Amino acid sequence: QVQLVESGGGLVQAGGSLRLSCAGSGRTFSSSAMGWFRQAPGKEREFVAAIRWNGGSSYYTDFVKGRFTISRDNAKNTVYPQMNSLKPEDTAVYYCAADAAFRRPQVATSPRGYDYWGQGTQVTVSS
Repeated sequence: QVQLVESGGGLVQAGGSLRLSCAGSGRTFSSSAMGWFRQAPGKEREFVAAIRWNGGSSYYTDFVKGRFTISRDNAKNTVYPQMNSLKPEDTAVYYCAADAAFRRPQVATSPRGYDYWGQGTQVTVSS
């Protein structure tokens, strides 16, 4: 019921910024917790950030705290990770994901906690 499309990736110099977007379709988007994950070559898909269904709470993995901010605009069915002070280690394909549960109060940090996934957008940070 939910389809997700990521955009906003690209090539950026270390220390630069990018804002990604995840646009969703489907009537359940505005009631779904949203997560962002990334996967670099040879590595597992790892948690980056997540946001509660209503945007009331957000969560970040340690290596992006203070640099990334996640927000959402449910009126637009869109979630935005703002990524600042980017490092080469941030280079990866970034994916957004949606939890199918209706207004789940908790937010998952594991991929298994999400039901719908976008196709990913490439972020490359050069040194």
